[in-house]
Amino acid sequence: MKQTAELGEFLRSRRARLQPGDLGIAPDARPRRVAGLRREELSRLAGISTEYYTRLEQGRAGNVSEEILHALAQALRLDRTECAHLMNLASAATGATRRRSPERPQRVRPGLWHLLETLEHVPAFILGRRTDVLAANPLARTVLTDFDALPANQRNYARYLLLDPAAQERCLDWERTAAETVAMLRLDAGRHPHDRQLTTLIGELSVHSQQFPLWWSDHQVRQRTHGHKRYHHPLVGDITFRYECLSPPDDPDQTLCVYTAGPEPSDRENLALLGSWAERDSTSDVGTSHNTARDSMQQD
Repeated sequence: MKQTAELGEFLRSRRARLQPGDLGIAPDARPRRVAGLRREELSRLAGISTEYYTRLEQGRAGNVSEEILHALAQALRLDRTECAHLMNLASAATGATRRRSPERPQRVRPGLWHLLETLEHVPAFILGRRTDVLAANPLARTVLTDFDALPANQRNYARYLLLDPAAQERCLDWERTAAETVAMLRLDAGRHPHDRQLTTLIGELSVHSQQFPLWWSDHQVRQRTHGHKRYHHPLVGDITFRYECLSPPDDPDQTLCVYTAGPEPSDRENLALLGSWAERDSTSDVGTSHNTARDSMQQD
């Protein structure tokens, strides 16, 4: 990806979603040829010249100060995740992040692995860069899919969600969940602009997923945080989960995702049934599963 183009496209997409009236900009008689704000309107809000902002969108501005980026973020009404993404894109566009992203397999932090081991009664898994599934407990493999049974280079949450037909059948809010996952990949792309494996994954999804190119072109970015997800499981029927995603402060590229039962009694009952099934199923393959996860631990 050409990083100056990525920065310009992100700025244009954020500019297009804002309506002048929402920002107190009085309408004028000139016809609008673009969606959202004009460049000159955004420039006034950010306190910079239209000429400079135009060069910035076109990738001709050179180094951009943090003060200008923060002013643009405020004018564009960016949230914290979008603001961080803007900073990453600007840094990559000016060549400040020319170091290559590591190509070695990512290893699970030992502390996260031991925490995962304690979560026996709820689905839990650890995501790495590119939404790679670094480890998953038996309940997570029962609710989603058996990532341990896949080749190592295919254990990826986005690939599963967008390319596995079973994912659409199982995830009741598939379209929302899939679009949010694409936004997570966008955020990763901003943090790791030279990640060749991410570029390969984006190419694969662009070719094989009909919806991916549309969502990718929206330039939405999202941090894994919390919320709810609804599934239809062939063993128990519909079940709602609350989820929390936690990343170590010193390693934002690893995220522990934990699902707990939703608010209805049936959610707790169905989770208990799935837990019994997962426990029975995992005893027949406990050695293989344990070794697969253990091999993904970080070696320091």
